[in-house]
Amino acid sequence: MAIEHELSDRELAERRAHYLTGLLWHVGAFLIINAGFWLLDLAIGQSGVQWAYWITAIWGFALLFHVLAWLIDGRDVERRCADRYLDRHHHAT
Repeated sequence: MAIEHELSDRELAERRAHYLTGLLWHVGAFLIINAGFWLLDLAIGQSGVQWAYWITAIWGFALLFHVLAWLIDGRDVERRCADRYLDRHHHAT
């Protein structure tokens, strides 16, 4: 079984840049929107942990997964695993 299409260095760089751009948009939206939620929450003025905390915590957790996905893709984990599998499969036959 041969790989039909391997990505060129340029294609890999463009894909990585595209993922980074998406991550930066996500971080920007997270910061701006959550700042608005916190300002609104403070304006309401109730004491204790408010609803903005929960939105920030849940969204922050999702953002962490986005960062991890970007880091894992940058290390070509999927490609390296596929290469190892192909090497083992090739040596077994």
